Amino acid sequence: MIFITAKFRVRPEDADNWPRIAADFTAATRAEPGCLWFDWSRSLDDPTEYVLVEAFRDDEAGAAHVQSEHFREAQRTLPPHLAETPRIVNVTVPQQDWSRLGEMAVPGDA
Repeated sequence: MIFITAKFRVRPEDADNWPRIAADFTAATRAEPGCLWFDWSRSLDDPTEYVLVEAFRDDEAGAAHVQSEHFREAQRTLPPHLAETPRIVNVTVPQQDWSRLGEMAVPGDA
């Protein structure tokens, strides 16, 4: 799978509304057949920073995502709300889902 983490620094005046601002893009991406997950979190240390954790089934699904109309629309509509260009880590990993963190196993959780 293609595993991506991106940090979005949002303009302070838009930070509280970012989930609404990105809602259409988020919903459309989650509906893509090759999207495994597309999850936003807000930084505990910086209220203007959102972290996006996303995964796509394979290179084909990743390509379909960046070629989609909703991606092109996000390229037009999201940057005016950003304070800087998002930063990204993009890697291919040999799995299709989350692995369990064995070092913190919960007894009885299979």
